Amino acid sequence: MRRGSEPNIPPDFSLVLGGPLFQLLRRAHLCGDVAELVWRRVIALALITWLPLLVLSIVEAHAWGDSVKVPFLLDVDVHARFLLALPLFIVAELVVHQRMRPVVGTFVKRGLVPDEARGRFDAAIAAAMRLRNSVLAEVLLIAFVYGVGVLFIWRSHAAMDMPTWYGMTVSGKLQPTLAGWWLGCVSLPLVQFILLRWYFRLLIWTRFLWQVSRIELRLVPIHPDRAGGLGFLSTVTYAFAPLLAGQGVLLAGVMANKIFYGGAKLTDFKMELLAMLTMMLFFVLAPLLVFIPRLARTKRVGLAEYGGLAQRYVREFDQKWLRGGAPADEPLVGSADIQSLADLGNTFEIVKGMKPVPFGKHALLQLAAISLAPVAPLVLTMIPLGELLDHFLHVVL
Repeated sequence: MRRGSEPNIPPDFSLVLGGPLFQLLRRAHLCGDVAELVWRRVIALALITWLPLLVLSIVEAHAWGDSVKVPFLLDVDVHARFLLALPLFIVAELVVHQRMRPVVGTFVKRGLVPDEARGRFDAAIAAAMRLRNSVLAEVLLIAFVYGVGVLFIWRSHAAMDMPTWYGMTVSGKLQPTLAGWWLGCVSLPLVQFILLRWYFRLLIWTRFLWQVSRIELRLVPIHPDRAGGLGFLSTVTYAFAPLLAGQGVLLAGVMANKIFYGGAKLTDFKMELLAMLTMMLFFVLAPLLVFIPRLARTKRVGLAEYGGLAQRYVREFDQKWLRGGAPADEPLVGSADIQSLADLGNTFEIVKGMKPVPFGKHALLQLAAISLAPVAPLVLTMIPLGELLDHFLHVVL
């Protein structure tokens, strides 16, 4: 029986399995029905983006040697971009697909969606799938990549101001080599399209969660996850770890070239690092912020309801044990009333400690560390490895 045909089974949800590019990759046998065959896609994209640059650079005698200041084989940025970041973006597809499908189904399986609102929930899934499959959306992304990325940014702002394997800047505008033309017209646009496609998917995810947040979900203020029962959503954020790492690799490659060839220092990139970190954490965690009003209301109502329950209980407890209401033959030691009072206090503390968002600071710190990890090797440009090891051993020992 097809998923979604039973009332307790939600329709399939995937940000990955759809869209013109996905269908093209399937027809080319580079992707399976559930985003497998990752290594085929990684190798195929490397053959399209990186290998022609190597071949053309060799033909033009710019692959190594002193013909240009930055030969192809010593260009950290190009290798990081096409051999590290791009594969990470592809791996992210499989990871996100595998993590997200059961998470979306959890809304129904845990009874968070009322029966009368099930139609709205399924409609939100259907709307997300229509956006994911949109031909127009991907066409617009391609138009943006070539209209802005290639015609404006690449030749005027992205190139280094020195002779490189891909060209030389003259009067503020890049004059590309043959390898440079392939870089600007094929390799870079492909990476930019895949990255922008990920941002579009995150926008779809945000829209879907916003629509779900408008449903009167059955949130429970005393749920142990301290998020009313929505704590399971935080597991999705870790699925985007390869995407965050890939974005960090892109920035690290640009920084490395400027440090090695432009005389820059790692400390010169504080604003860039802060901007990248803020942007990536926002894109990954912002979808969960749509539940802030719902969680705030659940906490407010929970405090009122459980506060009233606690008030009635402690009044009766006080009357019974301190005002002479207890029977003379009922012992205080071992009374279940004491344990019930403690349990009620713990329950109220859970409600009081509800988080405003369905994720914690640990998720924030871990995602930040993943984003910045690719930049860590550049610390060696400021501190020699031997000295860094001495400092580490001194702290540890």
